[in-house]
Amino acid sequence: YVNKEGKLEYVWATSWGVSTRLMGALIMAHSDNNGLVLPPKLAPIQVVMVPIYKGEDQLTEIRARFEAIAAQLREKGISVKIDDRDNVRSGFKFAEYELKGVPVRLEIGPRDLEKGSVCVQRRDQPVNEKSFVPETELVDTVTDILQDIQDALLQRAIAFQDAHIRPASTLQELEENFSGEGDADWLQVPWDGSPEEEEELAKRLRISIRCIPLGELGRGEPAPCILTGRMTERRVLWARSY
Repeated sequence: YVNKEGKLEYVWATSWGVSTRLMGALIMAHSDNNGLVLPPKLAPIQVVMVPIYKGEDQLTEIRARFEAIAAQLREKGISVKIDDRDNVRSGFKFAEYELKGVPVRLEIGPRDLEKGSVCVQRRDQPVNEKSFVPETELVDTVTDILQDIQDALLQRAIAFQDAHIRPASTLQELEENFSGEGDADWLQVPWDGSPEEEEELAKRLRISIRCIPLGELGRGEPAPCILTGRMTERRVLWARSY
């Protein structure tokens, strides 16, 4: 986890590989029913360009326009792919890159050529929300959009995280929160139990200590451990284990 300043705040309390956990967290935190939603700084392809054309002449002209734009974006350190495959429909390409989570998709069709504009679609917004940007402003606009997506995904994840973590001080609260099959919050609780006691409680409620916070979230005023009753300043986060 990272805090609001972008610094490491918690450490995973699990024996699983760190990379596996990070990938799982990335997918679960940002993705939607249409596929991945990747933060631009982690996306292998940050911008994909899809030409909309009829005939080889239009494709040649649009490809040349895209190559010029791609060169400018790459100078800014932005990774770009031009998908000019002629044997795949544009609709299939749109769905493919949406599924892969490419942050920004650019389209140029015959009308865009005439107007000197480019259609821009952000992966973090609904598919029907598009904008048309003059070519002269495109590089700066795409650069700003990538940073905006990066910031928006972080703030959205932090807001969701904060809304689903709450303190609890008794074992009864823990049991009530995790009873049933519906969604459950993460509970921040005083904890001074042994590994054996942790394992027994985890099996009974099908939960586990998912995080051992390192910052303020991991400490508090002395309070009784929810299981043993021993006084402790330590706080841990219990959540469902799948």
